[in-house]
Amino acid sequence: MKREPELLEDETLDPADWASIKELGHRMLDDMFEHLQSSRQRPAWKKPTPFAVDSMQQPLPYTPQEAATVYEHFFTQILPFNTENAHPRFWSWVQGGGTPLGMLADMLASGMNTNVSIGDHMPMYVEKQVIEWSKEMMGFPAAAGGILLSGASLANITALLVARHHFNDTIRKKGMQSVTGQLIIYGSAETHNCVLKGVEVIGVGSDNFRRIPVDDQYRIRLDLLRQQIKADREAGHQPFCIVGNAGTVNTGSIDPLEELAAIAKEEGCWYHIDGAFGAIPKILPEFADRLKGVELADSLSFDYHKWLYVNYEVACVLIRDAAIHRDAFATSVNYLVQHERGLSGGPDPMSNYGMELSRGFKALKVWMSIKEHGIERYQYMVRKNLRQAQYLAGLVQASPSLELLAPVPLNIVCFRYNPGGCNDEQLNSINKEILMRLHEQGIAAPSYTLLNGKYAIRAAITNHRSRLDDFDTLVEATLRIGREVTAQKTPT
Repeated sequence: MKREPELLEDETLDPADWASIKELGHRMLDDMFEHLQSSRQRPAWKKPTPFAVDSMQQPLPYTPQEAATVYEHFFTQILPFNTENAHPRFWSWVQGGGTPLGMLADMLASGMNTNVSIGDHMPMYVEKQVIEWSKEMMGFPAAAGGILLSGASLANITALLVARHHFNDTIRKKGMQSVTGQLIIYGSAETHNCVLKGVEVIGVGSDNFRRIPVDDQYRIRLDLLRQQIKADREAGHQPFCIVGNAGTVNTGSIDPLEELAAIAKEEGCWYHIDGAFGAIPKILPEFADRLKGVELADSLSFDYHKWLYVNYEVACVLIRDAAIHRDAFATSVNYLVQHERGLSGGPDPMSNYGMELSRGFKALKVWMSIKEHGIERYQYMVRKNLRQAQYLAGLVQASPSLELLAPVPLNIVCFRYNPGGCNDEQLNSINKEILMRLHEQGIAAPSYTLLNGKYAIRAAITNHRSRLDDFDTLVEATLRIGREVTAQKTPT
């Protein structure tokens, strides 16, 4: 008979040699600090080598490896080929660069290994504090609710679920068949794709998201919105939610938020604002007029890891009516009943305000970062990025071979190389090649978009490490590469 291996009662996954893991941990910290400190000396992007990619094609390990060996694999084959959004010339998509203390906060949160969902422990109170600060920053009432999430995608979905519940609170139990008429959601043609995914997730269906055309400033057309709502009501549909954009992902345009709030109130619709990054200038007094209306929303989503530079990943959704927020998610099950005392006491479980029961301690890095820097310093950094966007736009407009493709109301600059004598199809090909070479040469990492069929090089400036001369470098390299590409594409 085969003998079962002996089980050792004191066997754990902790190291046998704590001194060695401490030494390795200190090396990890030193390496990561050096990685952040030296970001400017590295290329803005490096393509992963075939060797690094192949190193992720290994069989499932069945026997232990030394922790130092595992870390060496990370250090040599993973870390050098990161996205590099900590680099001063990283302006792709809309991604913040994080901070050293934010990195340490994640280490502390991971070391605590707490589930911030239920129970009487301090991480629950830290998240409540961050939500209170978030409401103050965005002008929401003190009685509003909110929760931290992984990103604006999940924040928007959470808000849409609350909006659906507010419209018809029987859907949770009976499903969409309990609704008479098709539910309809409205937003501009520039609304982020994650909202469309959210419309699908909540069961409304993306065909029932009305993409309202925009004006020449890429803002929603209010007249066309009113017409569409009227037409939908006449068709027997049920308009129930309007989504406003505080900073569209393509151009940073801000919808007329106050006017949208008035229309939503007139039509009896929930009013949600996607403010993933564009709501952040709400902390600036000079943006009071341009972002007026954010505080009128029934719900607002925004990311801390974008324009507030907190390390990935953490976002926030605020809900004006905390009771409706709770009612949209709360459940009563025996194993989650709150007690009067003990570990099962404490604040209302966070699981009553969202889909997740297992939740990491995201709030710690936000709490520590806000305390470390203070809102005044964040105001300075946001102003700096806004000034840099205007500086880049000025460089583009000053060059006869560059063309600004959209207004610059916030921190996003869309432009293209256009030396003349080329049609849009040719320019699209040329500018796509310019972008790829900017990346491959490690010069800078802007991203791209299409505006009215025109390929745009897109710089989304949420980088606290950028300097004005970084934008000089971007423009100079764009012009140089543009000339090279054009020469190669021009027949002799």
